[in-house]
Amino acid sequence: MSSTFGTLFRVTTFGESHGKAVGAVVDGCPAKLRLSEADIQAQLGRRRPGQSDLATPRDEGDTVVILSGVESGLTLGTPIGLLVENRDQRPGDYAETADIPRPSHADFTYQMKYGIRASSGGGRASARETIGRVAAGAIAEKILKERCDLSIVAYVSTVGTIEAPRIALEELTREAVDASPTRCPDQATAAKMVDLIEQTRDRKDSVGGVVTCLCRKVPVGLGEPVFDKLEAKLAQAMLSIPASKGFEIGSGFAGARMQGSAHNDPFVRKGSRLGTRSNNSGGVQGGISNGEPIVFRVAFKPPATIGLPQKTATFQGKEVSLAAKGRHDPCVVPRAVPIVESMAALVLVDMMLRQDYRTR
Repeated sequence: MSSTFGTLFRVTTFGESHGKAVGAVVDGCPAKLRLSEADIQAQLGRRRPGQSDLATPRDEGDTVVILSGVESGLTLGTPIGLLVENRDQRPGDYAETADIPRPSHADFTYQMKYGIRASSGGGRASARETIGRVAAGAIAEKILKERCDLSIVAYVSTVGTIEAPRIALEELTREAVDASPTRCPDQATAAKMVDLIEQTRDRKDSVGGVVTCLCRKVPVGLGEPVFDKLEAKLAQAMLSIPASKGFEIGSGFAGARMQGSAHNDPFVRKGSRLGTRSNNSGGVQGGISNGEPIVFRVAFKPPATIGLPQKTATFQGKEVSLAAKGRHDPCVVPRAVPIVESMAALVLVDMMLRQDYRTR
């Protein structure tokens, strides 16, 4: 099983959903970066469960502890150990699913692949695994901010069939995103999303959605030709997030319906640099960043674990009805926002370090 992501800035996550703890080891962080738990805690707070009535009621503070790699507030250039304890785990909620693989969850595939699986909560397939990603991503974001003032902001653009109108990306901030528990910065749309998620939750069902991500002040030249194209690594990062089902950058699938004369991004002078008039490329051309904002979208399916009874089968093939117990999100996209931001940061910082190495 691969639990490590990155080439020069490498992140290895560990832990199961209802085990004692989860966390990450970050290797390749430059030395002398000023770093404390507070730098990491803000993003973990945005990801944590129990933060609103739209999320799972599991009550976790998700307090991070830096175990290694930092001394007197400065990184040492050695591996950074990050730990978050699980305090509100309830493995007993999953007793019924020991013999019944949840529809569309990873219970069946993990059991078939390994002959064993975590007995509760989905283990490594649970979104709780993403705590390590978010903690490591906060470190990556700090490096990007200090190196080139790069910023990453994601928001919920769709829940079910409710889609936000075009957002003025140049004005987008995390404060505006977090003004609604849906993390949609358009307040009228956010109110509709709240109603839909609440209605779905009350029916013991679930609903999917889309997260849009904006990366500003990305330097020109990030990304490697052919197999490590920047959009390819972003796609890998996003599709590794639990419940993700699709990735598109720039014009995405809509670009397939356009003609080249409309889709091309003509070059223009922008101050001291060359830029593009439009941004159908989404900030990446030939797999390499072109200096324009990187804009991409990630589609998330409805959470698989629902309380609504479903006809399914046991591992032995016996037909049964399963109404899953436990505490689960009726819609994952509000809490997916900081995860998408963190994975984008991990890709960009790794590519930046690779570019530094290339140009030495």
